Amino acid sequence: MALNIIGIDHIVLRTNNLSGLVSFYSDILNCPIERDRTEELGLIQLRAGHSLIDIIDISGELGREGGGAPCKPVNLDHFCLTVADATIEQISQHIKTHSQSPPQFEVRYGAGGYGPSIYIQDPDGNTVELRATSD
Repeated sequence: MALNIIGIDHIVLRTNNLSGLVSFYSDILNCPIERDRTEELGLIQLRAGHSLIDIIDISGELGREGGGAPCKPVNLDHFCLTVADATIEQISQHIKTHSQSPPQFEVRYGAGGYGPSIYIQDPDGNTVELRATSD
């Protein structure tokens, strides 16, 4: 039997700045909190379309199992989130309202072919690519 990968189920980010990361992904990128298990596990899960972004507090139960705080260099270059029904101008304006200066959009290749995207940084320095679905 051959495996047929259909997408990314979730990513896991380790942090010592839980509130900062949750605020970034929920307030700026509009990923709602789906499950909050901070009390027992130190884990918050946010919905990103069909996928989840798991944020683990390094001082929580799960975080202590995985070692220390995130540091550079990292083995994750970036991850990409597709923004539905948004133009590059709309994404840029939204990022500006949250005190970040968005770089110029560039055409890059991804799972949906070529399309415009930008790179921004979350509070822990993880690079997040935002991909527009509309020109």
